[in-house]
Amino acid sequence: MNLSFFDQFSSPSLLGIPLILISMTFPALLLPSLDNRWITNRLSTLQLWFINLVTKQLMMPLDKKGHKWAMILTSLMIFLLLINLLGLLPYTFTPTTQLSMNLALAFPLWLATLLTGLRNQPSASLGHLLPEGTPTPLIPALILIETTSLLIRPLALGVRLTANLTAGHLLIQLISTATTALFSTMPAVSLLTLVVLFLLTILEVAVAMIQAYVFVLLLSLYLQENI
Repeated sequence: MNLSFFDQFSSPSLLGIPLILISMTFPALLLPSLDNRWITNRLSTLQLWFINLVTKQLMMPLDKKGHKWAMILTSLMIFLLLINLLGLLPYTFTPTTQLSMNLALAFPLWLATLLTGLRNQPSASLGHLLPEGTPTPLIPALILIETTSLLIRPLALGVRLTANLTAGHLLIQLISTATTALFSTMPAVSLLTLVVLFLLTILEVAVAMIQAYVFVLLLSLYLQENI
């Protein structure tokens, strides 16, 4: 029984072939297709309005130099948002519950922001490792602490996204299992747990959206430090 709770986090496979790539590319089918006209229907209008809103929010902390990253950050935001929301549907797999995938997204982008800072302003980027006015005896310790905090940023990004989504999926499965188990013996308690399950599902929808936004927002803040 305990192992079955974690079966939902294992990558599905068919004839020994992992299907995680299909689950990662499926959200692209929900995006508007190319057309000769700017606006084709109300759905594409709503999608374009949402993309414009997301782009404005992500570009707000950045100056004009960081606007070159608008396409990458907005695409990543929509990608994570669709995967997180689709993972809440029954009998679906959420790739963002895999730490390996989240680290594969976080590490290259974090490294790109770091290399951008080292190329454009090496003195300022290295200056973040040592705050101004630090006493001389504390300089080695502070450099070590700041370097460690810098290097664990991609790990923190990946673990944060993985932990929040995994905890939410486990809670939903536990409460839904309790609801079905109590239905025949204690219908009143089962109805109460059903209400809790409904509220938790609404909360998880909000968490899926917030975590996608936080992931990309932190990347944009890291970028702002290096441009």
